[in-house]
Amino acid sequence: MLAVTCTSQSADDPLSGLTVGEVADPTVPSGWVRVNVHAAALNHHDLWSLRGVGLRADQLPMTLGCDAAGTLDDGSEVVVHAVVASEGWIGDDTLDPKRTLLSEQHQGTLAEQVVVPARNVLPKPAELSWEQAACLPTAWLTAYRMLFTQAGLRPGQTVLVQGAGGGVATAAIALARAAGYRVWATSRDEGKRAQAVELGAHEAFETGARLPERVDAVLETVGKATWSHSMKALRPGGTLVVSGATTGADPSADLNRLFFLQLRVIGSTMGSRDELRDLLGFVAATGVRPVISDVRPLSDAAASFAKLAEGDVFGKLVLTV
Repeated sequence: MLAVTCTSQSADDPLSGLTVGEVADPTVPSGWVRVNVHAAALNHHDLWSLRGVGLRADQLPMTLGCDAAGTLDDGSEVVVHAVVASEGWIGDDTLDPKRTLLSEQHQGTLAEQVVVPARNVLPKPAELSWEQAACLPTAWLTAYRMLFTQAGLRPGQTVLVQGAGGGVATAAIALARAAGYRVWATSRDEGKRAQAVELGAHEAFETGARLPERVDAVLETVGKATWSHSMKALRPGGTLVVSGATTGADPSADLNRLFFLQLRVIGSTMGSRDELRDLLGFVAATGVRPVISDVRPLSDAAASFAKLAEGDVFGKLVLTV
């Protein structure tokens, strides 16, 4: 079968280790199922793997990809949940200390077929296209957990989304608007600010700009470049939810502000199977749909990875089989 694999790793030239070619069809262990992939989405996790972060060299070659939608051998249409819990784990998959993501210990979704534990597939809503459904399990699920599980917001309150344009940020803007929050976003790029407003943000500001007032919560995926602004943007008692640090993970903690204003800083990673089920229901019921920047065939994956590495993307990159 055709697959997109990481065959070598380089921090400086990650795309040099990307290979698109034929690999052996996967075997299906007991308790697992085969998903015939119709569409799969790219994530920054794939680039980190190519850079040697989170994926050991002795595990290569590794098929990349966390997100997919496709059919089981019986024809059932499904969406893949990428978090693989350890055997016997009960409860929130993301809290399992031995959890892993597809493409870390188990082969990923950027292939014609992927095998996953039977509990890791959920029914695909008929209202969603294959491409739309494939965008949900990582970026959109991460945004869903940040907003609805971690932030503690009520409809009518204000949330600031840093770094409009990325997959998590665009998902957060769309989901927050649909849920009745007042949504503000930031970006260094004027065009992306305009796109954020078109997507649902009530206002968009230049990164680091002084805001009209303090907000109830900030969703942070950028890290070092926006951390100080995120802390200063919060009202007393506000919440900063962090799920990534694409510009670096060593910001100043600003402890004086943290304790004096009684701020909450909460880490958030991916989402549980139950949250993915709820997300699928939410988008089906509300009509909210992922922003898709580009769709290409699996065989043209290198071009999509080049766009991802350049960083000039608003929304998701999708590969189809």
